Amino acid sequence: MKDVLAVVLAGGKGSRLEPLTRDRAKPAVPFGGIYRIVDFTLSNCINSGIRKMLMLTQYKAMSLDRHVNTGWRHLLSRELGEFIDVLPPQQRIDEQWYQGTADAVYQNIYTLEQERPEHVVILAGDHIYKMDYSKMIDFHKANNADLTIAALRVSVDEAKEFGVMQIDDENRINGFEEKSPTPKTMPGDDQHCLASMGVYVFNARFLFDQLCHDATLQDSAHDFGRNIIPSVIDSHRLFAFPFQDENSSEQAYWRDVGTLDAYYEANIELTGVTPLLNLYDYRWPVRTAQPNLPPPKFVFDEDDGRRGEALDSIVASGAIISGGKVTGSVIGPRVRIEEQAEVSDSILFRGVHVGAGAVIRRTIIDKHVRIPDGAEVGVDLDRDRRRGFTVTEGGVVVVPVMEATYELFARA
Repeated sequence: MKDVLAVVLAGGKGSRLEPLTRDRAKPAVPFGGIYRIVDFTLSNCINSGIRKMLMLTQYKAMSLDRHVNTGWRHLLSRELGEFIDVLPPQQRIDEQWYQGTADAVYQNIYTLEQERPEHVVILAGDHIYKMDYSKMIDFHKANNADLTIAALRVSVDEAKEFGVMQIDDENRINGFEEKSPTPKTMPGDDQHCLASMGVYVFNARFLFDQLCHDATLQDSAHDFGRNIIPSVIDSHRLFAFPFQDENSSEQAYWRDVGTLDAYYEANIELTGVTPLLNLYDYRWPVRTAQPNLPPPKFVFDEDDGRRGEALDSIVASGAIISGGKVTGSVIGPRVRIEEQAEVSDSILFRGVHVGAGAVIRRTIIDKHVRIPDGAEVGVDLDRDRRRGFTVTEGGVVVVPVMEATYELFARA
């Protein structure tokens, strides 16, 4: 793996996750209490033996850069040729933002070439899954492939948001369509399609040649799925690698948490007794920045109902459940829930303070928000909309970061 370079694409706007992405990049959005979304891709790299990583950012990258600095760089030794470097757009080649996934890599081609890798692994930084990339690289080498694409079986409706592949009996790709409204199904299965996960293994020289050629095409979207892949199917060796989940559950787990409802469901799933995503699998650990915080604390057990308790929930370090009740929720670091407060089926980010007697239901609350005593969120959705909160199609309320929370509640 010493000749493998991973390129993590972490520059998308994540507009469908607003307001959570109003001040942070999508890969930096918290997940599962203590993690960030990007931690899963980076953990896959470390667990796969990949020790050279470039992260390409673009929008609102400060929190992502800070997270990598505090939580990841200490794992790698620059003296041994190991690194994780965050690269903002440098306009080395053109005076414009990244035009597509291929253009993002092309604009950093000088940095890639400096490392002289034999293989380049292209990854998205905003998906939740566990995967051993070394198995895919071995498959790529065994088939003498120019490009290998990780493949996932999805329903026909889901496939409309993916690149869809057709393969022969040897897994060689002979067809590819990006986000087709009528995707082609798998042979013998008219309910499912073979979708690209956006995980690619390229021979480095082949990748550089294709990027340079694509950059000269004025009518190109400069995107791997729309342009690069379809243009080389007939002339080069492209293979599909069936997704092999390193998660310990029986069912393969892969999530694109690109919408607020999908993000909410993926988090709340973790509170189940046996969730599909196993965060307690120490064979394949998910790493993150771990601040120096005390253990969570639960206080009071009195007859008047003032009892600090959490049921079917994840509670992070530094949280204090001070006489309140938490059910089916994900509680982030340094959260405080006061007496008689009720929090159910909700996600609370770092530093949230829930006042005494407050009621929180099916709500995502961003960091450091203070919920006043006796306030209700997620109880009356029309009232939450009048307050200016986002309410999703699935009825999930999102309370963004704001300085004047108390005044806002008072007005409503």
